[in-house]
Amino acid sequence: MKIDVLLDVKTTLGEGPLWDVDLQRLFFVDLADGRIFSCTANGTEIRAWDVPGKVGAIALRKDGSGAVIALDNTFSLLDFRTGEIEKVVEIESDKPNNRLNDGKTDRRGRFFAGSMDMSEESASGALYRLDCDFTVHEIDRGFVVSNGPCFSPDDRTFYFHDSWAGEIWAYDYDLETGNLADRRVFADVDQSDGGAADGSTVDAEGFLWNALVYAGKLVRFTPDGCVDRVIELPVKKVTSVNFGGPNMDILYVTSMAKPPLPRFPEDGVLRGSLFAITGLGVEGMPEPRFGT
Repeated sequence: MKIDVLLDVKTTLGEGPLWDVDLQRLFFVDLADGRIFSCTANGTEIRAWDVPGKVGAIALRKDGSGAVIALDNTFSLLDFRTGEIEKVVEIESDKPNNRLNDGKTDRRGRFFAGSMDMSEESASGALYRLDCDFTVHEIDRGFVVSNGPCFSPDDRTFYFHDSWAGEIWAYDYDLETGNLADRRVFADVDQSDGGAADGSTVDAEGFLWNALVYAGKLVRFTPDGCVDRVIELPVKKVTSVNFGGPNMDILYVTSMAKPPLPRFPEDGVLRGSLFAITGLGVEGMPEPRFGT
Protein backbone atom coordinates (compact mmCIF):
# COMPACT_ATOMS: atom_id res chain seq x y z
CA MET A 1 0.00 0.00 0.00
CA LYS A 2 1.20 3.51 -0.86
CA ILE A 3 -0.24 6.91 0.11
CA ASP A 4 0.61 9.80 -2.23
CA VAL A 5 -0.37 13.46 -2.33
CA LEU A 6 -2.17 13.72 -5.66
CA LEU A 7 -2.89 17.46 -5.42
CA ASP A 8 -1.72 19.91 -2.77
CA VAL A 9 -4.50 22.42 -3.41
CA LYS A 10 -5.09 23.31 0.26
CA THR A 11 -8.87 22.98 0.10
CA THR A 12 -10.32 24.77 3.11
CA LEU A 13 -12.87 21.97 3.41
CA GLY A 14 -12.22 19.33 0.76
CA GLU A 15 -15.11 16.91 0.32
CA GLY A 16 -17.08 14.64 -1.98
CA PRO A 17 -14.53 12.83 -4.19
CA LEU A 18 -16.41 11.40 -7.17
CA TRP A 19 -14.82 9.35 -9.97
CA ASP A 20 -16.69 9.42 -13.27
CA VAL A 21 -16.03 6.34 -15.43
CA ASP A 22 -17.29 7.96 -18.64
CA LEU A 23 -15.01 11.00 -18.46
CA GLN A 24 -12.24 9.14 -16.60
CA ARG A 25 -11.93 12.12 -14.30
CA LEU A 26 -12.10 12.77 -10.59
CA PHE A 27 -14.35 15.50 -9.21
CA PHE A 28 -14.20 16.91 -5.67
CA VAL A 29 -15.25 20.09 -3.90
CA ASP A 30 -13.97 22.74 -1.56
CA LEU A 31 -17.17 23.00 0.42
CA ALA A 32 -16.26 26.12 2.38
CA ASP A 33 -14.83 28.15 -0.52
CA GLY A 34 -17.52 27.21 -3.06
CA ARG A 35 -15.31 25.57 -5.63
CA ILE A 36 -15.62 22.36 -7.65
CA PHE A 37 -12.48 20.69 -9.02
CA SER A 38 -11.88 18.07 -11.69
CA CYS A 39 -8.67 16.27 -12.69
CA THR A 40 -7.39 13.11 -14.33
CA ALA A 41 -6.55 9.96 -12.40
CA ASN A 42 -2.97 11.13 -11.87
CA GLY A 43 -3.87 14.69 -10.88
CA THR A 44 -3.28 16.51 -14.17
CA GLU A 45 -5.50 18.67 -16.43
CA ILE A 46 -7.10 20.43 -13.48
CA ARG A 47 -10.33 22.37 -14.00
CA ALA A 48 -12.27 24.41 -11.47
CA TRP A 49 -15.68 26.06 -11.21
CA ASP A 50 -16.62 28.72 -8.65
CA VAL A 51 -20.12 28.55 -7.16
CA PRO A 52 -21.88 31.16 -4.99
CA GLY A 53 -22.09 29.33 -1.69
CA LYS A 54 -21.15 26.22 0.23
CA VAL A 55 -21.28 23.10 -1.97
CA GLY A 56 -21.78 19.88 -0.01
CA ALA A 57 -21.83 17.35 -2.84
CA ILE A 58 -22.28 16.94 -6.58
CA ALA A 59 -23.78 14.37 -8.93
CA LEU A 60 -22.92 14.38 -12.64
CA ARG A 61 -25.92 14.38 -14.97
CA LYS A 62 -26.60 11.61 -17.48
CA ASP A 63 -27.28 14.11 -20.25
CA GLY A 64 -23.69 15.35 -20.00
CA SER A 65 -24.63 18.98 -19.39
CA GLY A 66 -23.02 19.31 -15.99
CA ALA A 67 -23.94 18.43 -12.43
CA VAL A 68 -26.60 18.58 -9.77
CA ILE A 69 -25.07 20.31 -6.75
CA ALA A 70 -26.11 20.53 -3.11
CA LEU A 71 -25.53 24.29 -2.78
CA ASP A 72 -26.30 25.93 0.57
CA ASN A 73 -29.97 25.02 1.10
CA THR A 74 -30.77 24.32 -2.57
CA PHE A 75 -30.49 21.63 -5.15
CA SER A 76 -29.07 23.50 -8.14
CA LEU A 77 -27.67 22.76 -11.59
CA LEU A 78 -24.16 23.66 -12.73
CA ASP A 79 -23.46 23.95 -16.46
CA PHE A 80 -19.85 22.80 -16.92
CA ARG A 81 -19.49 24.67 -20.21
CA THR A 82 -20.70 28.10 -19.12
CA GLY A 83 -20.32 27.88 -15.33
CA GLU A 84 -23.90 29.11 -14.91
CA ILE A 85 -25.94 28.04 -11.88
CA GLU A 86 -29.69 27.34 -11.97
CA LYS A 87 -31.58 26.85 -8.72
CA VAL A 88 -33.98 23.90 -8.94
CA VAL A 89 -35.52 23.79 -5.48
CA GLU A 90 -34.94 25.35 -2.08
CA ILE A 91 -35.34 23.41 1.17
CA GLU A 92 -35.46 24.35 4.86
CA SER A 93 -35.91 28.07 4.19
CA ASP A 94 -37.08 28.33 7.81
CA LYS A 95 -33.71 27.07 9.11
CA PRO A 96 -31.09 29.72 8.27
CA ASN A 97 -28.31 27.89 10.10
CA ASN A 98 -28.77 24.72 8.05
CA ARG A 99 -27.20 23.72 4.74
CA LEU A 100 -27.03 20.60 2.61
CA ASN A 101 -24.04 18.34 3.17
CA ASP A 102 -22.94 14.98 1.74
CA GLY A 103 -24.77 13.25 -1.13
CA LYS A 104 -24.74 10.23 -3.47
CA THR A 105 -26.72 8.96 -6.46
CA ASP A 106 -28.45 5.57 -6.59
CA ARG A 107 -28.44 3.28 -9.63
CA ARG A 108 -31.79 4.64 -10.82
CA GLY A 109 -30.37 8.16 -11.02
CA ARG A 110 -31.84 9.64 -7.83
CA PHE A 111 -29.70 11.97 -5.69
CA PHE A 112 -29.70 11.53 -1.90
CA ALA A 113 -28.35 14.35 0.29
CA GLY A 114 -28.77 15.33 3.91
CA SER A 115 -28.78 18.67 5.69
CA MET A 116 -26.92 19.75 8.82
CA ASP A 117 -26.72 22.44 11.47
CA MET A 118 -23.62 24.53 10.68
CA SER A 119 -22.96 24.98 14.40
CA GLU A 120 -22.99 21.16 14.70
CA GLU A 121 -25.21 21.33 17.78
CA SER A 122 -28.89 21.03 16.85
CA ALA A 123 -30.50 17.88 15.42
CA SER A 124 -32.30 20.00 12.83
CA GLY A 125 -31.03 18.16 9.74
CA ALA A 126 -32.92 15.78 7.49
CA LEU A 127 -32.26 13.33 4.66
CA TYR A 128 -33.70 14.14 1.22
CA ARG A 129 -34.14 12.35 -2.09
CA LEU A 130 -34.09 14.37 -5.29
CA ASP A 131 -35.89 12.37 -7.96
CA CYS A 132 -35.10 12.55 -11.66
CA ASP A 133 -38.09 14.85 -12.25
CA PHE A 134 -36.56 17.28 -9.69
CA THR A 135 -39.15 16.62 -7.00
CA VAL A 136 -37.76 16.48 -3.46
CA HIS A 137 -38.83 14.04 -0.75
CA GLU A 138 -37.86 14.15 2.93
CA ILE A 139 -37.21 10.55 3.97
CA ASP A 140 -35.74 10.83 7.49
CA ARG A 141 -34.96 13.57 9.99
CA GLY A 142 -33.35 14.42 13.32
CA PHE A 143 -29.64 14.72 12.43
CA VAL A 144 -26.95 17.15 13.56
CA VAL A 145 -24.51 16.44 10.70
CA SER A 146 -25.96 14.26 7.91
CA ASN A 147 -23.14 12.29 6.32
CA GLY A 148 -21.85 9.26 4.45
CA PRO A 149 -24.73 8.13 2.20
CA CYS A 150 -23.82 5.12 0.04
CA PHE A 151 -25.33 1.89 -1.28
CA SER A 152 -24.49 -1.82 -1.09
CA PRO A 153 -23.51 -3.56 -4.36
CA ASP A 154 -26.85 -5.41 -4.49
CA ASP A 155 -28.81 -2.13 -3.99
CA ARG A 156 -30.66 -3.58 -1.03
CA THR A 157 -28.96 -1.56 1.72
CA PHE A 158 -28.50 2.18 2.17
CA TYR A 159 -25.85 3.40 4.62
CA PHE A 160 -25.97 6.76 6.36
CA HIS A 161 -24.98 8.41 9.63
CA ASP A 162 -24.99 11.48 11.82
CA SER A 163 -21.29 12.28 12.24
CA TRP A 164 -21.33 12.73 16.00
CA ALA A 165 -23.72 9.88 16.84
CA GLY A 166 -20.94 7.30 17.09
CA GLU A 167 -22.82 4.93 14.79
CA ILE A 168 -23.21 4.14 11.10
CA TRP A 169 -26.72 3.05 10.18
CA ALA A 170 -28.11 0.67 7.58
CA TYR A 171 -31.58 0.90 6.05
CA ASP A 172 -33.44 -1.54 3.86
CA TYR A 173 -33.50 0.04 0.41
CA ASP A 174 -36.12 -0.38 -2.30
CA LEU A 175 -34.46 0.47 -5.61
CA GLU A 176 -37.80 0.53 -7.44
CA THR A 177 -39.33 3.25 -5.26
CA GLY A 178 -36.31 4.89 -3.62
CA ASN A 179 -37.87 4.32 -0.18
CA LEU A 180 -36.03 3.42 3.03
CA ALA A 181 -37.13 1.24 5.93
CA ASP A 182 -35.90 -0.38 9.16
CA ARG A 183 -33.05 1.90 10.23
CA ARG A 184 -30.62 -0.02 12.43
CA VAL A 185 -27.05 0.22 13.71
CA PHE A 186 -24.62 -1.18 11.15
CA ALA A 187 -21.37 -0.37 12.98
CA ASP A 188 -20.10 1.47 16.03
CA VAL A 189 -17.56 4.24 15.39
CA ASP A 190 -14.52 4.57 17.65
CA GLN A 191 -14.56 8.18 18.88
CA SER A 192 -12.01 7.67 21.66
CA ASP A 193 -9.38 9.88 20.00
CA GLY A 194 -11.77 12.67 19.04
CA GLY A 195 -12.70 11.39 15.59
CA ALA A 196 -16.10 11.49 13.93
CA ALA A 197 -17.57 9.55 11.01
CA ASP A 198 -17.37 11.57 7.79
CA GLY A 199 -17.73 10.50 4.13
CA SER A 200 -18.10 6.85 3.10
CA THR A 201 -18.02 4.58 0.08
CA VAL A 202 -18.69 0.88 -0.52
CA ASP A 203 -16.26 -1.27 -2.49
CA ALA A 204 -17.06 -4.07 -4.94
CA GLU A 205 -16.85 -6.67 -2.16
CA GLY A 206 -19.54 -4.87 -0.16
CA PHE A 207 -17.17 -3.51 2.50
CA LEU A 208 -17.81 0.05 3.70
CA TRP A 209 -14.93 2.56 3.92
CA ASN A 210 -15.34 5.55 6.24
CA ALA A 211 -13.15 8.63 6.75
CA LEU A 212 -12.70 9.26 10.47
CA VAL A 213 -12.28 13.03 10.48
CA TYR A 214 -10.11 14.63 13.23
CA ALA A 215 -8.60 11.18 13.91
CA GLY A 216 -6.75 10.91 10.56
CA LYS A 217 -7.93 7.38 9.85
CA LEU A 218 -9.79 5.39 7.24
CA VAL A 219 -11.76 2.42 8.54
CA ARG A 220 -12.95 -0.48 6.40
CA PHE A 221 -15.97 -2.35 7.79
CA THR A 222 -17.08 -5.83 6.76
CA PRO A 223 -20.64 -6.27 5.41
CA ASP A 224 -21.70 -7.30 8.92
CA GLY A 225 -20.22 -4.17 10.53
CA CYS A 226 -16.93 -5.42 11.97
CA VAL A 227 -13.69 -3.46 11.61
CA ASP A 228 -11.61 -5.10 8.86
CA ARG A 229 -8.79 -2.59 8.33
CA VAL A 230 -7.59 0.77 9.66
CA ILE A 231 -5.31 3.06 7.64
CA GLU A 232 -3.49 6.01 9.20
CA LEU A 233 -3.27 9.13 7.03
CA PRO A 234 -0.58 11.85 7.29
CA VAL A 235 -3.22 14.44 8.25
CA LYS A 236 -5.92 14.38 10.91
CA LYS A 237 -8.78 16.06 9.06
CA VAL A 238 -9.58 13.45 6.40
CA THR A 239 -13.11 13.97 5.12
CA SER A 240 -14.26 11.53 2.42
CA VAL A 241 -13.29 8.64 0.16
CA ASN A 242 -14.10 7.24 -3.29
CA PHE A 243 -12.54 4.60 -5.52
CA GLY A 244 -11.53 5.47 -9.06
CA GLY A 245 -8.82 5.35 -11.69
CA PRO A 246 -8.75 3.29 -14.91
CA ASN A 247 -9.04 0.03 -12.93
CA MET A 248 -11.19 1.41 -10.08
CA ASP A 249 -8.47 0.47 -7.60
CA ILE A 250 -7.24 3.90 -6.44
CA LEU A 251 -8.78 5.20 -3.23
CA TYR A 252 -9.03 9.00 -3.38
CA VAL A 253 -9.19 10.82 -0.04
CA THR A 254 -10.07 14.48 0.55
CA SER A 255 -9.04 16.56 3.54
CA MET A 256 -9.52 20.03 4.98
CA ALA A 257 -6.97 22.79 5.56
CA LYS A 258 -9.03 24.66 8.12
CA PRO A 259 -11.60 23.26 10.58
CA PRO A 260 -15.13 24.66 10.22
CA LEU A 261 -15.41 25.65 13.88
CA PRO A 262 -12.81 26.98 16.36
CA ARG A 263 -13.19 24.01 18.71
CA PHE A 264 -11.78 21.57 16.12
CA PRO A 265 -8.00 20.94 15.81
CA GLU A 266 -5.57 22.39 13.30
CA ASP A 267 -3.33 20.12 11.20
CA GLY A 268 0.10 19.69 9.58
CA VAL A 269 1.63 20.96 6.34
CA LEU A 270 -0.27 18.48 4.14
CA ARG A 271 -3.64 19.74 5.37
CA GLY A 272 -6.13 20.27 2.56
CA SER A 273 -4.39 17.84 0.20
CA LEU A 274 -6.06 15.32 -2.05
CA PHE A 275 -4.53 11.88 -1.45
CA ALA A 276 -4.39 8.77 -3.65
CA ILE A 277 -3.93 5.35 -2.03
CA THR A 278 -2.75 2.49 -4.25
CA GLY A 279 -1.90 -1.14 -3.64
CA LEU A 280 -4.94 -1.90 -1.49
CA GLY A 281 -5.95 -4.96 -3.49
CA VAL A 282 -9.52 -3.67 -3.55
CA GLU A 283 -11.69 -2.22 -6.32
CA GLY A 284 -14.62 0.16 -6.09
CA MET A 285 -17.87 0.43 -8.02
CA PRO A 286 -18.73 3.07 -10.64
CA GLU A 287 -20.79 5.96 -9.30
CA PRO A 288 -24.11 6.44 -11.14
CA ARG A 289 -25.08 9.71 -12.78
CA PHE A 290 -28.21 11.69 -11.97
CA GLY A 291 -31.19 11.39 -14.30
CA THR A 292 -32.95 8.85 -16.49
